[in-house]
Order: sequence, then C-alpha cells, then structure tokens
Amino acid sequence: MAKAGTSVLLALALIGVAGAARAQTAASETPQANDKASEQYQQLTCRNPAFRTNRIAKECGPLEGSQFYDSCVASFNCDKQPTGADWRKAPPSETIR
Repeated sequence: MAKAGTSVLLALALIGVAGAARAQTAASETPQANDKASEQYQQLTCRNPAFRTNRIAKECGPLEGSQFYDSCVASFNCDKQPTGADWRKAPPSETIR
C-alpha cells in the first residue's frame, strides 16, 4: 500500500514539474518575439512561392468549396500585404467581406 501512495505522489510531483516548465516556456515568449516570428513567416511566405503554395494547400485546402476558400487564398496575396512598420495594421473595415 505504501508503494501505491509513493507512486501517486511521484506522479503528482512530475505533473507539477511539467506544468512549471510549460509556464516558464510561455512566459519566455514575449510579444516582441512573436512579432518577429510573424514577420519572418510573412517574408518567407512572400519570397518563396513553393512555401506559399504549400501553406495555401494546408491552410485553405480544408475550406475548398466553402464561402471562405477565396478569402483564405487572397490572404496570401503578397502584392497587397502591408510592409515595414505598417505590416501588423488591420485592413480598413470596408475591405473586409
């Protein structure tokens, strides 16, 4: 019986350690780091046609045949994507359908 209690305590301790490690990882992801990663993804998407095609297939493929498919594909149009300091700004509301 003592072994069973020890096993439960050990399991709870491991869960606690895993939870603390996950919280620490989340805390290290700053908004600035997220912005930088997003900007790098945007640049890769616009500079590498094969990568863009792959992402469209993965992200928009499940929407094919729905009313959302065309909007999803259009979101990958790099000609109309903001650049520089304005790349994070939302589009004007009249452009949203």
